[in-house]
Amino acid sequence: MTYLLGRGVRRVIAGAMTLAVLTGTPIAAEDVLATRLGELLGQERQALAVVPSTRLSSLTAPPAAIARNVPTAPAQLEYSEAFLASVPAASGNDQWQCLTEALYFEARGETVKGLFAVGEVILNRADSASFPQTVCSVVHQGTGQRYACQFTYTCDGSPETVHEPAAWSRVAKVARLLLDGAPRELTAGATYYHTKGVNPSWARRFDRTATIGAHYFYRAPVRTASN
Repeated sequence: MTYLLGRGVRRVIAGAMTLAVLTGTPIAAEDVLATRLGELLGQERQALAVVPSTRLSSLTAPPAAIARNVPTAPAQLEYSEAFLASVPAASGNDQWQCLTEALYFEARGETVKGLFAVGEVILNRADSASFPQTVCSVVHQGTGQRYACQFTYTCDGSPETVHEPAAWSRVAKVARLLLDGAPRELTAGATYYHTKGVNPSWARRFDRTATIGAHYFYRAPVRTASN
């Protein structure tokens, strides 16, 4: 069996070998290691005692969590107005801004559950190889091309002005929760939706996965080699 030794342990072994050579006295490696490692551990405990607990927590966090830097959504997410009212005011980066704008202009009149469902579609698209890879690029896909934009408010010619601050604050919280890792469990992976008042041709080809509030949700059929 091969052991990977730290510098401290290597110094202990080197010291034991040097002592044996100088004194001509055989020294059991196990005895030297036991004594010296005990001393090293005592020194480490003294050093750790002065390190702030917050710093220790960051040093001992799982590497995967550090690499992803993923915030955690509330453990008990509820699709209710009471729950949303209890969530602190939200803010964030440009991805949060884009998602908040999309929810405001596309679905601000929806229930809390309906807002989360529309937000799921946008994040599902960002995770799909069939769409752009960021929230902002998903929201603005086709913007500037008449009848080609994916979200009507980005190319309807009307200024994107927020007239309802309370509605903005409400959808901003939903956007923050979704970006912070809230579960996407409402639409079964949907990447499309439309209001009940329209009947787009593509809806006949896609699988409807959910009906929530004023919207129908769809997932494109999986393509196989045979089709």
